[in-house]
Amino acid sequence: MQIVIDTNVIISAALSPQGNPAKIMNLVTDNDYIELYCNQTIFAEYKKVLSYKRLNISSEVQEEILDMITEIGTVIDPSPSDIEMPDESDRIFYDTAKASGAILITGNKKDYPDEPFILTPSEFVERFENDTL
Repeated sequence: MQIVIDTNVIISAALSPQGNPAKIMNLVTDNDYIELYCNQTIFAEYKKVLSYKRLNISSEVQEEILDMITEIGTVIDPSPSDIEMPDESDRIFYDTAKASGAILITGNKKDYPDEPFILTPSEFVERFENDTL
């Protein structure tokens, strides 16, 4: 199963270790079945947002998340799509998921076109649990 994780899910995982975003991060690290896709633009955004002072995410947690993504992430550089995007800054996540055939996991589905491969964290966890039972 291939996935792309929107930055808001990464941040939620860092801030709330008991929620669905944290479950997803644990699934990524604990399962060879799940393959995480990203690229330099996505990684740079993760790094930038994780370091926002107002989020108060410790440097240790930031480093742990970024190291995990670097270690297990598969890098893909998709061609830009021409689909209309509600939030242009999210195009890279959409294009990476589309090019890799991955599920895009986001807490802000409204920022993306209505596509069946775009799931919220709770939708993904439910699907994963149902698929692996």
